[in-house]
Amino acid sequence: MEKILQKYQQFGINLGLERIKNLLERLGNPHLNVPIIHVAGTNGKGSVCAYLSSILSQAGYRVGRYISPHLVDWTERLSINQQPIAQADFLQVLQQVENAILPDEVPPTLFEIVTVAAWVYFAQQKVDIAVMEVGLGGRLDATNVCDHPLVSVITSIGLDHQEYLGSTIAEIAFEKAGIIKPNCPVVVGILPPDAQQVIQQRATELNAPVTWVKPAVWVKQNGKQQTANYQGLEYPLTLLGNIQLINSAIAIATIQIIRQKGWQISENALIQGIEKAQWPGRLQWITWKQHRLLIDGAHNPAAATALRQYVDSLEVSSICWVMGMLSTKDHTDIFKALLRPGDQLYLVPIPNHPYADPQQLATLAKSLCPDLKHYQTYPTLILALDTAIQDENTLPILCGSLYLLGHFFQLIQKT
Repeated sequence: MEKILQKYQQFGINLGLERIKNLLERLGNPHLNVPIIHVAGTNGKGSVCAYLSSILSQAGYRVGRYISPHLVDWTERLSINQQPIAQADFLQVLQQVENAILPDEVPPTLFEIVTVAAWVYFAQQKVDIAVMEVGLGGRLDATNVCDHPLVSVITSIGLDHQEYLGSTIAEIAFEKAGIIKPNCPVVVGILPPDAQQVIQQRATELNAPVTWVKPAVWVKQNGKQQTANYQGLEYPLTLLGNIQLINSAIAIATIQIIRQKGWQISENALIQGIEKAQWPGRLQWITWKQHRLLIDGAHNPAAATALRQYVDSLEVSSICWVMGMLSTKDHTDIFKALLRPGDQLYLVPIPNHPYADPQQLATLAKSLCPDLKHYQTYPTLILALDTAIQDENTLPILCGSLYLLGHFFQLIQKT
């Protein structure tokens, strides 16, 4: 399995739909046999996919879910009713896909191969519905091969992946709007005005009805117990942070639309589905060597702002950020969102990924927040974490990259 995946890693990111459409056609167009909910967005798409697949599973459907990136293992990307694909099944569908590639054609990218494998697997396993998360952008993303999704969802639009999607909110919105299809309903979260305009214009052109979602509201929030209300439906929220008020509302609005199309989803399935949804690595409390730490995959300014908002609600006396970031990320605005006077900052590399130099990040952080209590670079994550947990009164928070979190989960498995 690793052999096949490594072979196509070299072809990097190459957005476009021609290669994947040819490949799917040779495999009998498996994607046309599966009704889909298509989910794009800068942040929140993973949580929304987790809610949707959990709700639909609770309603008794066989639900495929396709996500990216994975944290520890490639098999996380393809699951049915929250169960990741078995290694042997994954190898089998990957081989099927590889056998359909012609020797003289431009090789597909790794993401295209895995996306096709997901369609093949879901069709073979006769899923009732698939929740498909966009990899990058939308318009030219490999998941964007379905002309008639049940619903297209756009969770949020902010600055991320500018090297591929454009440098302004409007340009990025144009790419996300690529998942809107003629006459197919669209559910949209809270967007900046520039993005809202682009989405509305595209939806109007395609005669696609839009549902603009407002966040749910807290009914009660005390320690372990959180309850929210969206349009009269009260439900427990187990995923943390105010950001889940909008994410859960988007999921409910999406379910309401497919209900109108005849899908049977009871209120009980909705409530239980939201309560049971799990989404590792996002505002998650973890124990490391008998110490509690908070981990979050925040890797762009909007996600960093949401993380800081949650941390401020905890009223902790002292914080130690343990961070690594990819070189392409907006380090300045992420630091501006997170760092406050008196915070500590430990910076680390991210193994096997093009990471930003920890020393340069330290210099940048110091210039942005001169009143940091302490900042330090470490050669490994273990060293940084072991130092961070030594002060009982300080909360260590690991963030900055999903790949760093993946590395952390691998360390946990080893220890």
